[in-house]
Amino acid sequence: MKLRFETRRSDSPWVDTVWSCASEQVTEMTSVAGVRWGLVFWELDGQAYAAVTGPETRTGAAPVPAGATFTGIEFAIGTSLRAMPMAALVDGGVELPDTTRRAFRLDGARWETPGPDDAEALVERLVQAGIVVRDPLVAEVLRGHRPALSERTVERRFRAATGLTRGAVRQIERARTAAELLAVGASAADVVAKLDYFDEPHLARALRSYVGRTARQLREGTGGAIALDTDQRLTS
Repeated sequence: MKLRFETRRSDSPWVDTVWSCASEQVTEMTSVAGVRWGLVFWELDGQAYAAVTGPETRTGAAPVPAGATFTGIEFAIGTSLRAMPMAALVDGGVELPDTTRRAFRLDGARWETPGPDDAEALVERLVQAGIVVRDPLVAEVLRGHRPALSERTVERRFRAATGLTRGAVRQIERARTAAELLAVGASAADVVAKLDYFDEPHLARALRSYVGRTARQLREGTGGAIALDTDQRLTS
């Protein structure tokens, strides 16, 4: 039993990845902490749905509707929705109303429901309409630059744009990278050294908190379905 993921990087500065997923006899999965918000579209029993998903600060169990197919857009860190404070989306989300196979409603307007190949076209329209916005300071900080602002101001703007602290973003991203490395065969010792964990117990705690797997489970592909593309089919 597993989730079949297809994930690709985006060349849009507003989008991180676009993914699609289908379940094969899966009724529950392990959710994985993540720092990005997204739009998710899915179909189940002939009915279409759409939702805004928020960053997740912890792992947990999530139901998977049998036979559902999903398409998702993960937005770049620092982007946000004009009408939804990011802090309100953390560890949650909002199902969007009036969704059909052809269209969904967001910020008071109807938009064409995208497939994996035209996600960026939808995002460009949302950007042009001012519905998706971004704070360029976040990208600057993530590149290691130090803006000429007080630390308090930087942290306040970072949290407003992402819903998270800079420390939380670093910890979650590092744990996800560790999980991906372990899933393709890296040893725990190598991951500790590569990602600058203090030691293997610290790595184990991070994996438990943010990924819901042990290093061994990730290497062996055991533990059940997980919301992470551990097959590394990441394309551009």
